[in-house]
Amino acid sequence: MDNMKGKKVAIIVGGGPAPGINSVISAVTIEAINRGASVIGVYDGFSHLEKREKNVEFLTIPKVSRIHTAGGSIIRTSRANPTKSEEKLRNVVETLIEMEVNYIVTIGGDDTAFSSKTVAEYAQKCGYDIKSAHVPKTIDNDLPLPAGIPTFGYETARAEGSRIISTIMEDAKTSGRWFIITAMGRKAGHLALGIGKSAGATVTLIPEEFAEKGITLQRVIDSIAGSIIKRKAYGSGYGVAIIAEGFFEYFKEDEIEKAIGKAIERDEHGHIRLAEINISEVIKNGVKAKLTKLGMKPPTIIDQKLGYELRCIGPCPYDIEYTRNLGYAAVDFLANGGSSALMSIQYDHITPIKFEDMADPTTGRTKVRLVDTGSLSFKIAGEYMIRLKKSDFTNEEKLSLLAKTAGISNEEFRKEFEDCVL
Repeated sequence: MDNMKGKKVAIIVGGGPAPGINSVISAVTIEAINRGASVIGVYDGFSHLEKREKNVEFLTIPKVSRIHTAGGSIIRTSRANPTKSEEKLRNVVETLIEMEVNYIVTIGGDDTAFSSKTVAEYAQKCGYDIKSAHVPKTIDNDLPLPAGIPTFGYETARAEGSRIISTIMEDAKTSGRWFIITAMGRKAGHLALGIGKSAGATVTLIPEEFAEKGITLQRVIDSIAGSIIKRKAYGSGYGVAIIAEGFFEYFKEDEIEKAIGKAIERDEHGHIRLAEINISEVIKNGVKAKLTKLGMKPPTIIDQKLGYELRCIGPCPYDIEYTRNLGYAAVDFLANGGSSALMSIQYDHITPIKFEDMADPTTGRTKVRLVDTGSLSFKIAGEYMIRLKKSDFTNEEKLSLLAKTAGISNEEFRKEFEDCVL
């Protein structure tokens, strides 16, 4: 157990917060110290290191022994991207060398995983051996783990999101309104779908289901409008629609800028700053315009975002246990000579996934795990949504009811909405 004796471990957190970060920090610190290493927490991700700043704190077992139930990150986080330039990368590596760091444990999503890999490789080029292990963190659940294995933080975020949406569902029923809510998820719809399915939302839309037809803003708008018409046709004038914010990563830039009335902003990793766009308002306005165009009076529609409420709450028991396992796994992996891999727990065993096995062969960056629309889970989710389906267009009685509700002919209804069926 003393094969790390005299060595130093640095813990670095990148990307957005997720429930369970502190639990990983605690587990890594305790296990590394028990193996004879010292541990430093690097504040604010890579942001100080890439400027040759040493903003760190030595972590001890008393400091971290009870932080595993707390949300947030005691060493904070940032979206700083050291791979953006060789100068930044060199600054990070040289600062780590100056601090005599032997191992780094990064905690984050796909961008942080790529940074972890790149920093370790650059250190090797400089003739210095820094081994890295990455712990997959994101409420988006979009890192390339095997099916059925979540990223940490997802289960807590889904549970809290479901609680919030269940309350909003009751509000919709009580007040006779529609709510259009965007849920976090940069490219994938895991969180939106997980929340929508668990809470029994009226309809949930994710970008993966539109991939074959083409992902456009109008198709999303038409899908929500179709659900509102169908609900009204069968006697209900209220509902909750959940939209994955990742749609905006697929829409054309000019389409987005026209909808929001300004140029889009991007973060250090080149991603659209989705938090700066009121996506649900854009879709709400589009739905109201669509229904008005048909000659219908739109219902009262409330737009909301769901995401920041989920990121820093205390982790659920599942995520506490899961993150403690992952933190231990990272130290055990490094102590046994491993490097440049993502930690996973499969069939209750530590199973490192090498970075090269996670890379997209085209871009070289970490693959994004998308929702499998051919899965049983997605099929069942669709069965319990109120939205336009193929049977609504093949059954003339159903089609006539929907067209009558919209105030247009069967053929007009088909022309307006058949392209957005599930």
